[in-house]
Amino acid sequence: MGAEHTLCCSAGWAVRCASATGAETHREGNGLHSVEQRNKTAVTTMSIHIVALGSECPGGIGLGEEIMGQGQLQGGLLWSYLGHGALVGPCDLESSIHNPAFMEYTSRVFGDVTVVVRDCPSWDLLDSDWASVRKVLEQADILVIKYSVTDKLAFQQVRNSYAPRLRPLLRHWGVPVILVAVGARLNDEGPPCTCPLCASDWSSCVPHSEGLQLSRDLGATYLELPSLNHVFVGRYFGSVLEYFMIQCLKHKAKERPEKRRGNKVNELCPPHLEQPARLPPIRVEESSFSQDMQWLLERGMQFADVAFYAGDSGKELGWAHAAVLCAVSPYFRQLLLGHKTRERPQSRCVCREREGGPQSLLSTWDGGIIDDMPRSEGHLTGRLSRLVVKDPLLCMCLWETLMFIYRGAWEWDHLQEALEEKLKNSLAVAQLMERIRSLIGRDRGPRDTPSARAAQLGPQTLVNLFNSPLYSDVIFMVQGSVLPAHRAVLVARCDVMAAMFSGKYAEARSRVVPIHGVSSDTFLSFLEYLYTDSCCPASVLQAMAVLVCAEMYQVKRLQHLCEVCVCAYLQSMPSRELSSTGISVIRLLRRAKCHNAEQLYVWLLHFISNNYLIFSHKPDFLELSEEEREQVERLRWPSRGYLQELSEYQHRRRKLRKSRCIVM
Repeated sequence: MGAEHTLCCSAGWAVRCASATGAETHREGNGLHSVEQRNKTAVTTMSIHIVALGSECPGGIGLGEEIMGQGQLQGGLLWSYLGHGALVGPCDLESSIHNPAFMEYTSRVFGDVTVVVRDCPSWDLLDSDWASVRKVLEQADILVIKYSVTDKLAFQQVRNSYAPRLRPLLRHWGVPVILVAVGARLNDEGPPCTCPLCASDWSSCVPHSEGLQLSRDLGATYLELPSLNHVFVGRYFGSVLEYFMIQCLKHKAKERPEKRRGNKVNELCPPHLEQPARLPPIRVEESSFSQDMQWLLERGMQFADVAFYAGDSGKELGWAHAAVLCAVSPYFRQLLLGHKTRERPQSRCVCREREGGPQSLLSTWDGGIIDDMPRSEGHLTGRLSRLVVKDPLLCMCLWETLMFIYRGAWEWDHLQEALEEKLKNSLAVAQLMERIRSLIGRDRGPRDTPSARAAQLGPQTLVNLFNSPLYSDVIFMVQGSVLPAHRAVLVARCDVMAAMFSGKYAEARSRVVPIHGVSSDTFLSFLEYLYTDSCCPASVLQAMAVLVCAEMYQVKRLQHLCEVCVCAYLQSMPSRELSSTGISVIRLLRRAKCHNAEQLYVWLLHFISNNYLIFSHKPDFLELSEEEREQVERLRWPSRGYLQELSEYQHRRRKLRKSRCIVM
């Protein structure tokens, strides 16, 4: 129920179009109230029971004070909506229950529908007789809870004391609830601001987030009214209330089909408003992090700076990249950086051989000395670290171990299968698995399950290298900011970077690479994706900036992730914020088309169509091309046909009322 109510509130302007006749009908119907009472027809009139709790005025009414009279009542929320046709006093319906805590009054809406309102301005008055209050709530078709945003003590009383008592009852009965916050906060000059940064008056006022959280707990529709003038009461509160009244009447008509058949044959029915078209989904490519790192191990020898040799024969076993090894394994960090502290690292894995002594898995060449060596053809000149593999099992399965490390060090099952296929000995496989666990700093424990091992590293293996000078071999200069990076990671994750650092460009021979046309924050977010395979822009504009950078470097998956972020930010905006925001959706559409974001371009066209009444009144709507405007007009919601039917329905209803007045 809560999700449905929230949807109605966010599309309040559309509901207003669907039930715009309600405000006009109840005003004219109120004038005929006494006449229709005297002319008792055979048609059974339906009734709607509304129960209102709380006060929209700061302070409210407490124990020992008089219940508000008609003069005070006329300044309230529901009285302002119902108009001058409301009659104060106990209602004359058979099912009425009189309770001194409630002020009762009736009115007419939609011509012949009786609205019975029971309004209790103070929560403290309900404690005197909760049993009768429960009976009143049982008869409610719609529940309205009001509070003042400048009365935080009263709000806290409602949230902590009364909301827990109402929550199980509302869930059991399924009554629609409208939570209304009335008043402007101290730091507001216009409509209430929903920005979480506007917290200067949180000590005395109820923030938007707390009211929204209370509405979610109660499953209610949440509204904020800066004041009780006719614009806010009629346009926002009236639209939502009329929507629930129409749904209530439809539900009661289904429950009493025999009475519905007794209605007039020629009774006019309002046009049906179809739901807007569903927005097209944004499809994101699957992550290629593991495949990229596997490619780096297999073909990225040009940027390798670690060489492995067999301990017994001195034969070269393979090449690797110190940055990746140090990012995954603390053992490699200690081994490759041990020369700085002049400590020779020892493996935490103790292999019990025939001699019974500990054995180190790896060691540096010549007892820990790392020196510059000439490289073979195809390798860049620079520092080369030579490591000796002293363990025979690790020496035999070094390639499988390196592949496991490069792919994220989480595919334990695949590693075990590869070792079993090569060693053909279950005992040797178990011993080597324990040594690999010690190699990456992962000991077997009581919670060593496959899911726990998978969640340990994965795509987050390179997070320690992001924006770190450790083994950095390139520096990006972006708007005066210094951003260290690693060529091996950049080449593996980005094809444009691979061409830039592997070809005959100046970047391939220079350590400092300037970047133009991109802000430092945007490029840092781009590098963060390359290292962590994730991206979380802080705003719509930041997401669009990262999208442009991703298109520049041809990283398609990052572009799709930015498209998803833009859609999520726009879709989370309520209608009021969407109409007043400074973000131009039309210009976002232009940028999406310019930078080949085809999915975002199509989504924004549908988004503009679904919110046609908001965007069609903005000046930049004229910037749409003729083809785009035709598509928006074709998909617009509400459609032209519905608005025409609504206009004809209102015209016929006015004409029918005039004819009734003449007869009377």
